[in-house]
Amino acid sequence: MQSSFWLAVAAYLLPTFPLGYFWHLKTFQDRYERLAVYREQLIFPFGLASMVLQALLYAWLYPRLFSTAHDAWMSSALQFGFVFGMLAWSFAVLPAAAKYRMTSVRTFLGLETAFTAAHYLIVSPLIALAWRAPA
Repeated sequence: MQSSFWLAVAAYLLPTFPLGYFWHLKTFQDRYERLAVYREQLIFPFGLASMVLQALLYAWLYPRLFSTAHDAWMSSALQFGFVFGMLAWSFAVLPAAAKYRMTSVRTFLGLETAFTAAHYLIVSPLIALAWRAPA
């Protein structure tokens, strides 16, 4: 595998776990607790496995779906962020709000929408830079 592939994997994984941890379990912990959506004992290996699978898939898909041209990295990052951010939101946020008991669907949607936007604003340019062709 190309070094760009592994850089893209790292570009997704390295910010994703800390962002998710601090967002959900530190910064907004009290709001999530009031929502009553989390189990008492989180299963961290499931979350890590999910992140690893996403990182591998995104790293593989990126050069097949988006330009890796040196000058197109920013537009490709925006396209990637929009496409996969919307998919992530539609796969994770909307179904959770529809299926799980919580004290406020509106608060959950707001928190998780903001998290998804922040997440893809951070990882999309990093993945694009990992795949950016030399000048």
